[in-house]
Amino acid sequence: MSERTDDLPTADGIDEGKRLVRVGGDKGLSLAERLTDRFHRLTWRTPIHGLRLKGRHPLKLIAVPEDPLFGDVPRGQALLEGHILFRGESHQITGLDLRSFAPSPAFAEFLHSFAWLRDLSSVATRAEGAPVAEDLMERWLAAHGERITALAWRPDLWGRRILFWTAHAPLILSSTDLVYRSKVLNALARGARHLDSSADKAPPGPHRVAAWCGVIAAGLLIPGGDPRKSFGEAGLSRALDGALWPDGGLVSRSPESLLEIIGLLVMLRENYAARRQDLPEFAQDALARMVPALLGACHADRALASWQGGGPVPAEQVAQIIAASGVRARPLKQARDWGYQRMTAGTTVLLVDAAPPPIARVVEGGCASTLAFEFSDGPARIIVNCGGARAAVAALPKSLVQGLRTTAAHSTLTLADTNSTAVHPDGTLGRGVAEVEVTRQESENASRIEASHDGYVRRHGFVHRRQLILTADGRELRGEDVLLPQGRRRRAGAAAFAIRFHLGQGVEASPTADGLGAVLRVPGGAMWQFRTRGDSLAIEESLWIDGEGRPIATQQLVIGGAAEAGGATVGWALKRAR
Repeated sequence: MSERTDDLPTADGIDEGKRLVRVGGDKGLSLAERLTDRFHRLTWRTPIHGLRLKGRHPLKLIAVPEDPLFGDVPRGQALLEGHILFRGESHQITGLDLRSFAPSPAFAEFLHSFAWLRDLSSVATRAEGAPVAEDLMERWLAAHGERITALAWRPDLWGRRILFWTAHAPLILSSTDLVYRSKVLNALARGARHLDSSADKAPPGPHRVAAWCGVIAAGLLIPGGDPRKSFGEAGLSRALDGALWPDGGLVSRSPESLLEIIGLLVMLRENYAARRQDLPEFAQDALARMVPALLGACHADRALASWQGGGPVPAEQVAQIIAASGVRARPLKQARDWGYQRMTAGTTVLLVDAAPPPIARVVEGGCASTLAFEFSDGPARIIVNCGGARAAVAALPKSLVQGLRTTAAHSTLTLADTNSTAVHPDGTLGRGVAEVEVTRQESENASRIEASHDGYVRRHGFVHRRQLILTADGRELRGEDVLLPQGRRRRAGAAAFAIRFHLGQGVEASPTADGLGAVLRVPGGAMWQFRTRGDSLAIEESLWIDGEGRPIATQQLVIGGAAEAGGATVGWALKRAR
């Protein structure tokens, strides 16, 4: 994991200097750990594990919690019309056999989590929604109620399923068929017993938190569950400690995953409320730290920026979860550990990834985005990252999704057409950036951040240093990208580089007459001018993954050049014209 050293903390909470180190970042699970996980999953099918799942099943739930969040209306309407819709993928319910059903992985997880119950309840009365919910429940029970499979019985999915089954019990338990009701409640009890022994085996982060939330929910709502509740609270405390930095950021560095954990704790809080109990103090403290960290990765409209494979989650969805959390806080402008720097001036917001990438053990689908930035003016995003590697619709080719994780898909410098950190096909990140040094200063006239990373030192002998200065009125962003020689060069001759600025949706770029500038017309009427002192400036095609996971055709500005043995320096500026 990353280590941090600080100097000169200032009165306003800004650290003027710090260094973040990625320790063992390129090492994924060892062979022994992978074999242990595989063996644990195999034990699910043994008679011993089958005996663990047996026991008394409840006749009813002690209480029914509220779901504090509103669902997706189009998905809910689709369910009423007879099909399941998720990220552009749709399947008819009629004739659906879940024993042989093979959709995309993301769709399968959505289906097995029963998160669609929230969508259904948001558009239908109990009388309208119960037949749909019970039909899908019967199909699931027939395929997976007794038969343990690796996906359907994954601990995190059981945790989410328990949360959604209990919160939407009126939709799945309205039937007068006592045999059906007994099957549902028996499956709920079996799932809770499965989680008792497998929750801690879930991958760290949202998966493990979801699993332990399910344990606690079962302990609160199934009769005789006090010992399970206490056991679950200890497990959840460990899961949150392992998932979060002290500043509230997520170790995986994914704002979208951080939002997911906040949503899980918000649902869990309602389980305690249904029993007239309070969410444990450790979980309330975690929420109090997570909300400012999450807001620190949002633009001015409070929609999420696109970092570490996540999409730009819409402001309405973020606001709903934040409101449900009950935490009122300002955005964290300088995350001490998870590494997102936030600068605001006038109507503009600058977000910078100033930390090493997440370590391989805690994330799949991470991105080589070190020193990339996003920049917005009010509701308009001007400079973005392509984003969405883990949130894109299933129809996108795998090669394109893999490309969204590369350095070139982010608004930063790439050297010799390589990634600053290796991107592996299995979803993990390998060698590359091991250390990031950051200095930041605030004054009445401007905010300044300077950061450097060593991702290109081993292969190309250069450190990439980036300086960004945002004026106090927010009308000008000045930047400088420098390649500094360091270490032993492995390649002779000049190394080509490209500095990319991916433009937001609807931003139109027109070149200036001298070829070293561009006029940017921003939705809403604003106009920005881009200038560079580099060798060349090109306007090229790009794409951006929107809040629904769909690819949107956009443009990008690309400064090209070559670094000789002594390095290279490129200055540029983005200034609002009107």
